[in-house]
Amino acid sequence: MFARFAAAVAAMVAVVAASNFLVQFPVQARLGPIELADLLTWGAFTYPVAFLVTDLTNRHFGPGRARVVVVAGFAVAVVLSIWLATPRIAIASGTAFLLAQFLDISIFDRLRLKPWWHAPLFSSLVSSALDTALFFSLAFAAPFAVLDTGLGRADGSLTFPAPLLGVGPEVDLWVSLAAGDFLVKLVLAALCLAPYGALRRVLADRFARPAAA
Repeated sequence: MFARFAAAVAAMVAVVAASNFLVQFPVQARLGPIELADLLTWGAFTYPVAFLVTDLTNRHFGPGRARVVVVAGFAVAVVLSIWLATPRIAIASGTAFLLAQFLDISIFDRLRLKPWWHAPLFSSLVSSALDTALFFSLAFAAPFAVLDTGLGRADGSLTFPAPLLGVGPEVDLWVSLAAGDFLVKLVLAALCLAPYGALRRVLADRFARPAAA
């Protein structure tokens, strides 16, 4: 039991560490007229795996221990963000991660009695939306510039105009970046159902109720 819980903590820490490292590298590719390097980094593809780790931990150990795993990931996220980025990015990253993961745990637990794919899919979708909205607004929207200027730093807001997703109407750049990030999270939330479905057969639901899937 302890070994599996330690593995869950290690997996969360690894995902967070990898995402904070890979966020430095844009995706150098094109999708039709869209230049992906202007919208995405490789970190966008690893970060959603954190929701898979949280959901499997929640299923196997229950909400309480899932929150412990999230707090471990939160601590790593804040430390790495302070080291690799600015205090504003660290605040945005830590806030978004913690609140989104806690929401994921709550939604997942409420949907445990539904068909097996409901809890991981819907909890990840809703939580990813919150994560994206919180991170990109706190990190780059003009109303939160005080998180830079209040600490004596230059305003890092990304409020200059850019085409939405590289092809649409002009919006603030941070809005376009958030939209691209959220689309990736939507796709990966669906793709993560495959490993979740496979691992749920190995990691028994120790908190299963009589009608649980």
